[in-house]
Amino acid sequence: MKPVGRAMAQFGMLRDGDRVLLGLSGGKDSLALLVILKHLQRHAPIKFELAACTIDPEIPGFDPSPLKEWVAKLGVPYFYEAEDLVALANQHMKGDSFCSFCARQKRGKLYTVCRREGYNVLALAQHLDDLAESFIMSAFNAGQLRTMKAHYLNDDGDIRIIRPLVRVRENQTRDFAKAANLPVIPDNCPACYAKPQARAETKALLLEQEKKNKHLYANLWTAMQPLIADDNHAGLAHLTAEDSVDDAATEEKIG
Repeated sequence: MKPVGRAMAQFGMLRDGDRVLLGLSGGKDSLALLVILKHLQRHAPIKFELAACTIDPEIPGFDPSPLKEWVAKLGVPYFYEAEDLVALANQHMKGDSFCSFCARQKRGKLYTVCRREGYNVLALAQHLDDLAESFIMSAFNAGQLRTMKAHYLNDDGDIRIIRPLVRVRENQTRDFAKAANLPVIPDNCPACYAKPQARAETKALLLEQEKKNKHLYANLWTAMQPLIADDNHAGLAHLTAEDSVDDAATEEKIG
């Protein structure tokens, strides 16, 4: 709660009267964020509405439908959208990886639900490890200093995207999910695990370096500040390529 509260204050994520839709994949991070936002809804000094949405890609072996009962017990409005993304990719994907195609389709579906149901804020569950990995991958592979924003306005100017977990380490969400007995849905998409992923390699590299330098992620957080912060969320700027450094692996948090 403490790092989430600090991130929300630092980046001005929530405003009185906001209607927030959380992308709920069923992974540890999005489940933890839903519990946190539900707690904030009860105790924060501002009033905001909260709902969740799961995009079911209808991939064999992956079934997020058990989330329906759990979310209902929380008393959170819930939208469950299913689409055969493999079939869609076979029809329309050109010169791209399935993971990247799937990620864009999921994000588009979340925007559609936001607009259809009247939600002006989309909450995503990427954490500090994700941001650090994106930063390193962008520098190593593209020669650019970029990472995911904490709070920004989408290209159409009608939905704000927030990432309340940007100060939170992945091991914290993992430990919380286990301690709170959250109903984590294993991500076993065969397309994602068919070959070694660049993000997995970068994660391993950073965790190995952290063994030698306990301040590694604190230093990366400081170094990334100009990239994470952005006036776009106030409508004062506009991204030229929306969330351009989000590769497919990060999007497991929004499914």
